[in-house]
Amino acid sequence: MAVSGALAAGPGLLKMGMADLRLALPGALIASACAIVGAMIGLALPANIIQAELGLTILCIVAIMLLAKKSEFPEVPKADALSTALRINGIYYEPSTEQEVNWKIHRTPQALATFILIGVMAGMFGLGAGWANVPVLNLMMGAPLKVSVATSKFLLSITDTSAAWIYINNGAVLPILVVPSIVGIMLGSIVGVRILAKARPTAIRYMVIGLLLFAGLRALLKGLGIWR
Repeated sequence: MAVSGALAAGPGLLKMGMADLRLALPGALIASACAIVGAMIGLALPANIIQAELGLTILCIVAIMLLAKKSEFPEVPKADALSTALRINGIYYEPSTEQEVNWKIHRTPQALATFILIGVMAGMFGLGAGWANVPVLNLMMGAPLKVSVATSKFLLSITDTSAAWIYINNGAVLPILVVPSIVGIMLGSIVGVRILAKARPTAIRYMVIGLLLFAGLRALLKGLGIWR
């Protein structure tokens, strides 16, 4: 289901210049390989342990995003050598301020190492890892928040595909739930692309934090047996 939403949103995000292919591909290649390992771990562990671990992880990310300053447009004094070699930089038009935003990134090696963990978690928890991709792209690497959200969505279409086959081969995917849901998810993704383009970065930040907070609390409470 996460893959279908990412595939529906990806072309529009790339066309508008928000999702960046050079920013997405290095992390996607690492995370997609590690997602296969994560899926195998996820099938072996009890469901309540996976839910509790997921909840705690997401809540930690929420705390980091709340404490972060200037996350809408992070300040990157100088691009690192790896991102310069890979030519990971860009310009996108911000409608809310009617300005073009030039961006570059740093701490690329550390971020790529983090994508190993993200890939394992994406496969283990069996869902899109946008909740982890966005903080890494935005807070660690210094990409603008909108670019991070858009690139994360595109990145999911690569990462989740690897893990999905492990679950499909083990009979853990229910077509009766997936097929009807895909229609709504794909339509919602197309609408979401238009909202992302026009909304203020600050509003996007609080929307991301709010959704992560709800998802984290729900997963933790389900893992502890409180939410049924």
